[in-house]
Amino acid sequence: MLLLTLITFVAAVVNGALGYGFSSITVPLALLFLENRVLNPALVLIEVALNAYVLWVNRRAAAAVWRRVMTIIIGLVPGIIVGTIIIARVNPGWLRFATFVVLLPLILIQAAGYRRPIRAEHAFGFLFGTAIGVLYSVTTISGPPLAVMLSNQGLVLHEFRAALGLIRLAESSLTGVSYQTAGLLTIDSLRLAIAIVPSVLIGVPIGAWVIRHVRAETFRRVCMSFDAWVVAFGLATLLRQLHVVESRAAFIIVAFVGALDAWLLYRFFSNGGYGDTGTTRTT
Repeated sequence: MLLLTLITFVAAVVNGALGYGFSSITVPLALLFLENRVLNPALVLIEVALNAYVLWVNRRAAAAVWRRVMTIIIGLVPGIIVGTIIIARVNPGWLRFATFVVLLPLILIQAAGYRRPIRAEHAFGFLFGTAIGVLYSVTTISGPPLAVMLSNQGLVLHEFRAALGLIRLAESSLTGVSYQTAGLLTIDSLRLAIAIVPSVLIGVPIGAWVIRHVRAETFRRVCMSFDAWVVAFGLATLLRQLHVVESRAAFIIVAFVGALDAWLLYRFFSNGGYGDTGTTRTT
């Protein structure tokens, strides 16, 4: 519990600064000693409150973006149903492994500052929402792909946060209902959620203060880089636990991700901390 308290405090600071990132930081570390079926429902309960807070703070911009994100929100419903079925039936060890495999490229894409604006926004929105629904209900993580999607579409700071708050409040609320229907909201998960609350109450205001003194893009890149190392370590550890790779060769993944991440950070900071300057393509 002490370790979990520390992890969730750091994650809450990140969430307070960026408007997302709580699960992205918590899940890779907490899955090393907790199962998805216990951890996920606890985090979903916490994130309902966190996302409501993000939306409230950016409520003035919500009117300008809700139509743009509505197709994504509608698409969440079938995705969450499918994801809940998966988490209720799949072996916990392999479920954690699949979580790390999905997360790693998403985090690296965001760390790379990848941009590719999508012209057919509404047509793509439903399919994207369904995929996000599956991802979130299985992992409780959707921040990295949502951040890539929304920043791709040119949303400015408050519009970005309002859209993020709308989508994530919908997904966390719908997932909570789906978990309750599937019988996944247990006493253990409720106790875990209660234990996490103090870390969140302290960490979120600190994060909101930090982001006023640090460039948001620099802070985000450093957080995603840290996340990439954590996910790589978790993936290597699970490879050994599941007897896929019996030796320390599993940690080659950590070395590869570390080298790639170091190069991405070097490229970012050598450009003055402003990311890529190249043009983006539209699809």
